[in-house]
Amino acid sequence: MITLKEWMELVDYRITEGSDYGWQCYGHDAHMLDSWNGEQDGHSFTVIFDTKTQTVYEVQAHDYVRNRAYRLINPEFKSAHDHESNGRGIEINNAWDEVDYVDLDVDDDFIQKGLAIRDGEDYDTRVQIEVNFDDAELLEYMKIAHDRDITFNELVEIALQEAIDQHRMLNDIPFPVEKKKKKKGKK
Repeated sequence: MITLKEWMELVDYRITEGSDYGWQCYGHDAHMLDSWNGEQDGHSFTVIFDTKTQTVYEVQAHDYVRNRAYRLINPEFKSAHDHESNGRGIEINNAWDEVDYVDLDVDDDFIQKGLAIRDGEDYDTRVQIEVNFDDAELLEYMKIAHDRDITFNELVEIALQEAIDQHRMLNDIPFPVEKKKKKKGKK
């Protein structure tokens, strides 16, 4: 999980707000800090951490320019967070209006997206996941990728997408439909 120091470096030590965290899922010593760039169509970052142990429970990146929100929740506390969200009747993934959080699993994915958001740069919206192979598996998969004349990463991406699609079909889960953005101006 990202450390408080890494989050502070991400926001260039610019803190604009802070308060006790209002939920109980992270304990009584949970505090949150925000860093907002001051622009309505800008960005903000949030960290929720323990004031005594410095454990980081959750980090959030809000890209108001592109209407995207990213979140990384400490896996040790994810079920407590989800349980309290359900108990409060709050949609777990809702960030604001019609924008849902994209939950990330890899610290570096959050940091890279955060740096790009902070600097106003384009970034990869795909989600990184960690995969582990032993040496024999890795060699076998690299040979398969070579035989197909694709990169190892492309092979892993194809395999994961096929597994996700098969899971959706077997469990009758609808495929996601991209939300259309509302047009501003005259009706």
